[in-house]
Amino acid sequence: MSLMDWIDERIHLKELIKGQLTEYYVPEEINLWYSLGGLALFIFIVQVLTGILLLVYYIPHTDFAYDSIQRIMTQVPYGWLIRLVHAVGATMMIAAVTLHMVSVLFMGSYKKPRELHWMSGFLLMLLTLGIALSGYLLPWSQLSYWGTTVATNAAGTVPWIGPELNRFLRGQEIVGGPTLSRFYAMHVALIPATMVLLVALHLFLIRRTGISDPPGR
Repeated sequence: MSLMDWIDERIHLKELIKGQLTEYYVPEEINLWYSLGGLALFIFIVQVLTGILLLVYYIPHTDFAYDSIQRIMTQVPYGWLIRLVHAVGATMMIAAVTLHMVSVLFMGSYKKPRELHWMSGFLLMLLTLGIALSGYLLPWSQLSYWGTTVATNAAGTVPWIGPELNRFLRGQEIVGGPTLSRFYAMHVALIPATMVLLVALHLFLIRRTGISDPPGR
């Protein structure tokens, strides 16, 4: 008996794979626009894997963050590649998620009974922007410092809660050590964990209601 048969005898894995992957209804006139959600999920997985590798060498401290990034880029084997894949992947993920939301809007895939798809997807788009912003500060370079200053200043313009939101994000009046610590915690723990839960919910909802048919069908 093979290992696969041994596992299947206990948890019926082949039946699960058959029901979830090979016998899943997909509209006949499906097009490339329907692949954007899967593309965004793939990029997210790549971001998690490359992010874990970067965490091995990154030091979240204002005195060492920049130098640790330079070490990754110049001394760690293939560190430059991992960091660039992670950096470019962030931009690609924003593009994929945004295009996915636009395609859902124009194809009417948010309509009944798929309203919850749209809501969970919209939250995922906001979290994608949040995780990109929080990661932007981590290299602790001049560009990331002033970029984060501008972004948090923008948050400070929100009516009524702007000043408090600004101080909450920064941890103090200006961008500094507390800001780096907060953004690091959001980038590597809080936001990814929330995104995993929302992705699971999003996929569950898709499985329950199915993929919408293309317009005009």
